[in-house]
Amino acid sequence: MNGLPRIIWYYLITKYGRNFNSRASLIHWQDQQVKSFLKQILPKSTFYRKYFDNHVNTQNFNIHEWRDLPIIDKSIMMENFDDLNTVGIKKLEALEVALSAEKSRNFAATLNGYTIGMSSGTSGNRGLFAVSQSEQQAWAGAILAKGLPQPITKLQRIAFFLRANSNLYETVNKQRIQFQYFDLFKPVESHFAKLNEYAPTILVAPPSMLRLLADAKNNSILNINPIKIISVAEVLDPLDEVYIRKSFNQIVHQFYQCTEGFLGYTCEYGTLHLNEDILVIQKEYVDRDAGKFMPIITDFNRRTQPIIRYRLDDIITERKMPCRCGSILTPIESIEGRRDDIFYLPSKIEDKLIPIFPDFIRRAIIIASENIQEYQVVQKSLDVIVISLKVATEVYEPIKILVTQSLHNLFNQLHCRVPEVIYQEYEVSTIRHSKLRRVRRECSV
Repeated sequence: MNGLPRIIWYYLITKYGRNFNSRASLIHWQDQQVKSFLKQILPKSTFYRKYFDNHVNTQNFNIHEWRDLPIIDKSIMMENFDDLNTVGIKKLEALEVALSAEKSRNFAATLNGYTIGMSSGTSGNRGLFAVSQSEQQAWAGAILAKGLPQPITKLQRIAFFLRANSNLYETVNKQRIQFQYFDLFKPVESHFAKLNEYAPTILVAPPSMLRLLADAKNNSILNINPIKIISVAEVLDPLDEVYIRKSFNQIVHQFYQCTEGFLGYTCEYGTLHLNEDILVIQKEYVDRDAGKFMPIITDFNRRTQPIIRYRLDDIITERKMPCRCGSILTPIESIEGRRDDIFYLPSKIEDKLIPIFPDFIRRAIIIASENIQEYQVVQKSLDVIVISLKVATEVYEPIKILVTQSLHNLFNQLHCRVPEVIYQEYEVSTIRHSKLRRVRRECSV
């Protein structure tokens, strides 16, 4: 099976063939998938064979306790890239292909028939990924099954804004599914005429770009009317979600997609669900009572560059109430961002630092005033937080007071020592080379 038939097969099996009637049946199916996957992968990956040697019997593949295998992360994966992948790709060669594509902005090149991509991530740590043609086709089928608002037989024009194009994304460009890549390295204004001519039915972009496109639509510069809006690559801030939704009169859907896999999608009710019918996502809780965890991924579809018990630095908040759609796939309240963006402030009571999750900061800002258009909050040190607000000039001073008071209330509620709050002018960038992080920490703890 190859090409379009494979894409359609994975579209059908993802959309119609995996309707589990209980969490127990889902977990049992995942368990069988991972065991079968490991039997194939462990003999082929020198890294995993050595790494798991003390945990599994690689001769008999006694792998019933795979959920307790060692955890890896991005740094371990990159350090062991040559031994980890199963097709003999060398890191230096792959990096050369990826860097050449970044410089030329031509992303069609492959290495030994495998697509090579590079991701800087929000942390700036460079990551490489390698996927086969069949893996691209399986991914495309799953993306279409989760993302298309209508059956695959309906004509769809997808506009995709990303930092880098890839053969991975071009895989979905098939017959009635048209795909047009828009380069985030180019000024947003340069895209307007092409977008108006293309008239996308589906618009996919980071929320920072979606805001700029929403501005253009509100100013009658952009005349597109997509039937689906999908936010990718950055944390979708509630303030941005409201603005984009009102501008396009559409629910803002999300794809939780990263180098390591396609992790989540929003259902028709706008609830983000984990793609547990595509891969396994275990939870490493950072605050169990609040439902905040870091995902540990095992992707039983990735055979070129296996992802087994791989921990992301993202903080995810699970939703306490089930979704109205009835899916047994875990519903998510929000993706907060990186673990490194948790603020830490000294306790008033004890000699310790108290963690403050990005979501707490966002909510304190948003509830302070409905007149805040955009913002950024940066922790510079244990005593200093810098805030930038985009608001109308005539209400800037009173809103500053409201925001400061809202944050003080949060800090006092958590029994933190209140830091100095400094305000700076908000700078709007029209070129999105890197991911927008509205809440971030720039100091070490």
